[in-house]
Amino acid sequence: MTHLFLTTQWTRVLAARGDTPESRQALSELCAAYYGPVVAFVSRSTRNEEQACDLAHEFFATILSRQGLDGADPQRGRFRTYLLGAVKHFLANQRAAASCEKRGAQAVHEPIMPGTDTSPGREIPDPGALPADELFDREWALNVLDRALAVLEHDAVSAGTGSQFQSLKPWLTGDRPDLAQAEAARMLGMSEGAVRVAIYRLRRRFRELVKSEIGQTVDRMTTVDEELRHLIEVLSHPQSPGR
Repeated sequence: MTHLFLTTQWTRVLAARGDTPESRQALSELCAAYYGPVVAFVSRSTRNEEQACDLAHEFFATILSRQGLDGADPQRGRFRTYLLGAVKHFLANQRAAASCEKRGAQAVHEPIMPGTDTSPGREIPDPGALPADELFDREWALNVLDRALAVLEHDAVSAGTGSQFQSLKPWLTGDRPDLAQAEAARMLGMSEGAVRVAIYRLRRRFRELVKSEIGQTVDRMTTVDEELRHLIEVLSHPQSPGR
């Protein structure tokens, strides 16, 4: 079983504080995990996709260079709320600087790996769709699901059941599969009952992974179940065009 997910609340955030090689690695991973939500939020302040990505890169570069999570406190609530406030503060500073400076040295934008060959970065959402705060939460929720699915796929490949996972994945994501469970069973050489059991087990493990991921960035006063309900709520809203 992979150990990409831990169960301790705020584990990932607290591990990213300080200036040790381990903390900087944890901080880099945390920034990469929240790249999508931040780019989506920043896109509301600019209609230019390249500029939105550049601003997001600069925001994370600032965090990476200044141990920007040292002020994060589990007692103050959800990490996603803390990060959203930090992004708003960053954009306000950017607007203030732009109003009084026309020139200046520009920071070098280090890529934060918005995507890989197997998990491409998200496109800039339609600026006329959701309000910025709601878009941030939606991207956060999609990110949580993506990371949970990545762990499920990793475990399946490690167990030699990668093909089975790909066949049954649509029943996890809510997509309507092209094949009925009976046809999936035939293609996999399994009985319908065995397919139903496999789907049930995948769904149960998927839910556990989602809750585990959520649990890393909530405070002790906020239950994981509350965040899970919020995740379901934000994903229940109609998707913007092209999503």
